[in-house]
Amino acid sequence: MKKSLLALAALSAFAGVASAQSSVTLFGIVDVSARNVKNGDAGDIYSLSTDGIASSRLGFRGVEDLGGGLRAGFWLEGGIGADTGAQGGGNGGASATAVMFNRRSTVSLLGNFGEVRLGRDYVPTFWNHTLFDPFGTNGVGSANNLITVAPQVAPFAANFGQPLAHQTFVRANNSIGYFLPELGGLYGQLMITAGENQVPGNKYVGGRIGYAGGPFNVAASYGVTEQALGSSGDYKEWNVAGSWNFGFMNLMAQYSSLEEGSVNSIQNWLVGATLPLGPGQFKFAYSESSVDRANVSAALTPGGAFNDRKAKQFAIGYQYDLSKRTALYVNASQLENDTGLGFTTNVGGPAPTAAMLSAAGGGFKSTGYEFGLRHSF
Repeated sequence: MKKSLLALAALSAFAGVASAQSSVTLFGIVDVSARNVKNGDAGDIYSLSTDGIASSRLGFRGVEDLGGGLRAGFWLEGGIGADTGAQGGGNGGASATAVMFNRRSTVSLLGNFGEVRLGRDYVPTFWNHTLFDPFGTNGVGSANNLITVAPQVAPFAANFGQPLAHQTFVRANNSIGYFLPELGGLYGQLMITAGENQVPGNKYVGGRIGYAGGPFNVAASYGVTEQALGSSGDYKEWNVAGSWNFGFMNLMAQYSSLEEGSVNSIQNWLVGATLPLGPGQFKFAYSESSVDRANVSAALTPGGAFNDRKAKQFAIGYQYDLSKRTALYVNASQLENDTGLGFTTNVGGPAPTAAMLSAAGGGFKSTGYEFGLRHSF
């Protein structure tokens, strides 16, 4: 009897050690808002939408201790259209919504050397867009409203708007990534993706380097996608960004240059801040894009080439934290386009008409506002 009890105790102790060496976590975010987007003469759309301040998601992640300072990990995360319960939010084109873990699907080895990560993941050039924008990359206030364009919107319908979503603007499939270990504030990332038998738009290489110390954080990145889909050349991006937390205000700024061969280019910059206010924070940002495009219709180029057309956006918002996991928020923004540009405050709004994008249209304004609730678990 005593031997049985001792054996049971030893087995229980072994199971406890084994369970302590590995862990699996279920996590997620649900973010839903009431939203209105008005795009010039195209009118406005009222909707119950998702992802006002955070991307709705459901995921699983885990780590196993292999001993000797070596660990193995995995991360499986899929987007959710929380307003309908559908899959979504993959930032990888229409087909991404049919993929279960469209946000991230990786397996890793971690140790004193850093981390080697394999699978679908954020590209290095995307991090500065989301970390140094008071609105992240969500909702009507995101500076990315001035970079990505819906595919039906001229003058980018042919090859500069929607391909950004396909061509590693946010994520890449089939990637091998390396992350630096803790180096006294220095951080960095390298990534290369498989060409998959030389399929256009699949092969990407990029990197990011930064330093965070005390209230200061700065980073720069560069990436290239070879033979981007629908383009006349490689898709290239470089950006630099930084922030300084003064206590009463966290000031942010970023600049990015995106080019598609010798045909299209966008230069985008942002300055913004978050300010603690009561149990939450106030946000504001001003962003601007300058667009050059070589092969655009003459109807959109009065008096010369399609050069240095600008779009500007001002956004404000307030996030009220009910707890560490739950928040109410309200955001508003206004975006103004030069002639021929079709940027909007949110892709959920009405599509600009041909008349609005013509030379006679003279440009149009897009406004958006939203009120929502976010819960994380």
